[in-house]
Amino acid sequence: MHRLFLSIFLLIITQAAYANTIQISGLLVDEKQQPIVKSKVTVNENIAISDVNGRYHISVKPSDIYQVSINKSGYYSAIQSFSHYELISETKKIANIGDITLVAKKDQRVMLAFGGDVMMGRRYYKPYFGDEILIEHDNKLAGSKAVVANVKPYFTVADYAAVNLETQIATSKPKHRAPKGVTFYSQPEILAALSWAGIDYVTLGNNHTYDYMDSGLHSTLAALKQSDLGYSGAGVNTQDALKAFHETVNNNELSMLGYVGWEGSANPTQTANQEHGGAAYGSMENILTSVKREVAQQKITIVQYHGSQEYASTPTGVTEQRLKSALDNGAALAVAHHPHVTQGLELYNGKLIAYSMGNFIFDQNFSATQHSFMLYVWLDEGEFHRAEIVPIYVKGYKPTPATGIQRNTVMRRLKTLSQARNTHITMNAGHGVITPINQVTPVKATQHTLRIDTADKAKSLYHLPWNNKIEQVLLPSNDLQYRLGVNLINGSNLENFASFNSAERGWLFDRATTTPQNFSESASSGLQLQIANNSSQWFGMQVFRRVFKASYPMTINTQLRVKGNDGVPLKANFYWQGRKRKDKFFDALNNREKHLIGSVDLNQENLWQAVSLDFNSPRVGYRSYRVLVEFENTHNETVTLDIDDFSLIEWQTAFSNTSKPASYDDSAQLATFIGLNKATAQPITIEVSDY
Repeated sequence: MHRLFLSIFLLIITQAAYANTIQISGLLVDEKQQPIVKSKVTVNENIAISDVNGRYHISVKPSDIYQVSINKSGYYSAIQSFSHYELISETKKIANIGDITLVAKKDQRVMLAFGGDVMMGRRYYKPYFGDEILIEHDNKLAGSKAVVANVKPYFTVADYAAVNLETQIATSKPKHRAPKGVTFYSQPEILAALSWAGIDYVTLGNNHTYDYMDSGLHSTLAALKQSDLGYSGAGVNTQDALKAFHETVNNNELSMLGYVGWEGSANPTQTANQEHGGAAYGSMENILTSVKREVAQQKITIVQYHGSQEYASTPTGVTEQRLKSALDNGAALAVAHHPHVTQGLELYNGKLIAYSMGNFIFDQNFSATQHSFMLYVWLDEGEFHRAEIVPIYVKGYKPTPATGIQRNTVMRRLKTLSQARNTHITMNAGHGVITPINQVTPVKATQHTLRIDTADKAKSLYHLPWNNKIEQVLLPSNDLQYRLGVNLINGSNLENFASFNSAERGWLFDRATTTPQNFSESASSGLQLQIANNSSQWFGMQVFRRVFKASYPMTINTQLRVKGNDGVPLKANFYWQGRKRKDKFFDALNNREKHLIGSVDLNQENLWQAVSLDFNSPRVGYRSYRVLVEFENTHNETVTLDIDDFSLIEWQTAFSNTSKPASYDDSAQLATFIGLNKATAQPITIEVSDY
């Protein structure tokens, strides 16, 4: 109920704060960069037709999100989403979203869509921290559909769509549990919801397919047989598990294979053998035998593989070799998962490998796992033609189109990791594209001017295009130095707190006294807290940041505004709290020491106050940490506090006055913040270019 209220409230204040209409424009072209005329363009139910130059202009009512759908006979439909924040400001009422390329339909061309790891158990039914229940037991199908509703339009444009079903299916918890730390099961309604969303096939080749052993495996296979979904990657014995699923799409004979990369140390193993069922074991021998078998039957063979290390940025050598060997032996495409975070893509001998899709429908609640992507791949008679990356943000356990700073985070990471494998991702408006040409057209470097306020120690770089890297930082004086850093908090600008009917679950705050707020004077949005007299209230990260670099310089950077304090300061105490390696999750949240970083008196009534506090991330002994702030109201009346842009910056470089950033790491590509060693009234200039 709280989430519904927040969504309605945010919609009302957004529409009230912005102008009556805004203008959205763009250009539609084909793959030869020729204009596409008379194409239907729909933006939030408003329709325009592209002109003779392929351009369109459309007037729409202000909204939190603008979804652009494009339909033209003879072409694959396209859909992209943008936030109000990334398109519009008080001084900018016309938004050009850039060029969108449409792919023509042709005989024996097939468009495939892929998503990553999928489950709908655990916290979908029993969420932590008093958050909204996403799937109610008495209305499971409706709740399951609501989870995938935001990505349904993105699947339905494809000819064939697949995800990794990383869960067993059962109507109740199976009795016999595998001897392992984490096990999953989901209700059968997940299958109907996936099919409703446009998904055609699931791979079962993963380490959770045998979580409840044979009883869970048999209920899973039975449920899938009753569904509309194709499947492979598991079975009642070795031969059954290694069978491919066959489907004919646009006269293409597809063969879908799925594998898990390790047998497992428990007894029984998670992989199928002649004594029990399980997932298909993706040994080199099994992969090559099954791939060669399918290729010999003239099938276009798609390999999906579950392996590598959790939360790592790059695949293991075993994963890389197995996938490349599969392509060497005739497979057309390889898609992998398991790390729960995204890894790069690689064009290998003209064939595409996606090393990790990341989470797609999953309830992991720490921020490193929430940036993901969908992958579109066009094959012409089995030959790679084109790929498109749709950035995804797993927001409140729901997959949603990544917009604004979330898009920036997803695409910068993928572009950087793919670039390391000599694979170039170019822009298609808000999406990324890989083509067989595999090159970036050099462009002239552009300059951006920044002013860093006196009280700030850091300035956001999210306004820079995700396909740019920093070439130079030009400082106005010799005594100034700069450093580059990355923000670790998802949704830190608080602009799209409740968009896509899915509120952020990463924030700690009082649900009863906190509401989204539009700050019309700054064309920005944030949260507004009501702090009762002679009391305190906590705000910050709800859970620990699980993936971090130990002993790195950090900065908490935020904007705060207090109202109704009549000159009596509102005290803000900032802390970091860690979870040690052997700590239980809730024990650490409730009992671990909160280490004071610093305190600030907020006494400038009705004026924004910049707060920047430095500290170092934990050095040893901690698996994760979070930052919190306690607001103490010693006044005799309730105080209103506005919060905006609450960021946690991990500095990737030391201070330097060298204009060209260090090249020993990816700081210039991944940077989302810049900091100065001291305040300056003069602007700094950042020069960027495509890479």
